[in-house]
Amino acid sequence: MWQLLQIELFKIFRKPRTYISFGAIAAMVIIVQIALKFDGKSYVEFILGNLKETFEIPYTTILNGYFVCFVILNLLLIHIPLLIALVAGDEIAGEANMGTLRLLASKPVIRTQLMLAPFSATIVYTALLLAWMAFLSLALSIVLFGTNDLFVARSNTVEIINSNDVMWRYLAAFAYATIALTTVAALAFLLSVFAENSIGPIVSTISIVIVFTILSEMQIPMYDRTVKPYLFTSHMLGWKGFFYLKTNAEGVSIPGTIENLPAVMKSMGILLGYIVLFAGSAIVVFKKKDILS
Repeated sequence: MWQLLQIELFKIFRKPRTYISFGAIAAMVIIVQIALKFDGKSYVEFILGNLKETFEIPYTTILNGYFVCFVILNLLLIHIPLLIALVAGDEIAGEANMGTLRLLASKPVIRTQLMLAPFSATIVYTALLLAWMAFLSLALSIVLFGTNDLFVARSNTVEIINSNDVMWRYLAAFAYATIALTTVAALAFLLSVFAENSIGPIVSTISIVIVFTILSEMQIPMYDRTVKPYLFTSHMLGWKGFFYLKTNAEGVSIPGTIENLPAVMKSMGILLGYIVLFAGSAIVVFKKKDILS
């Protein structure tokens, strides 16, 4: 199994399209950092809305590396599924397109292992992509902007998280984001089993994510209670829960707490369930598939 995984990782990282994702993330993160470096005050004023007319806003304190990273996560994580699908959708379909899938299936290795190896390689690729994003958005932002308390604007309130209470939240958030994006990778991987080239799975994955995201944003009472809670896109942004703190009776935030940890864990469980469903279905379909290419 380990040898198969090494082979699959070699296949992934020898393709130029793999490095497009890393380059795209670097470009997007750096563009946001440059924009905030030169005009961050305008962005802070925008998210504060009318609060700036009531309070004196310490812009230089708010605009620190932790805040910049939070902004980047909100702006860019929604675009990462496309980059994940570029690789995950090519795993099986790409082999079929090159005519090597039949040769692989003839090897003295059970088909389950033949599927687990490329899927595991896809998970490694996803984790590395998120680690790269974490380095650029967090470490580089700290170098450029320094550190201070983290300012988080919510729909009806403002959260201030002590600088000593921030780093573990980002580690948890990136771990959660890795699980969320692995769900997208598993979907693309499943669709690639049905295709003879990678274009179909990639486009189909992005289309499903877009449609499900729109459905997740719709506000229909009956729909909110029945369908919406079980769409995986409804839980993709669950990482934000790590930045919402519990408050005491006086309304003061309690350091080291998470406002609704059971909800965050439930969302994570649903995403893990989807990963098992998509990956398991891919294995079942592949084991029964007549490979003619």
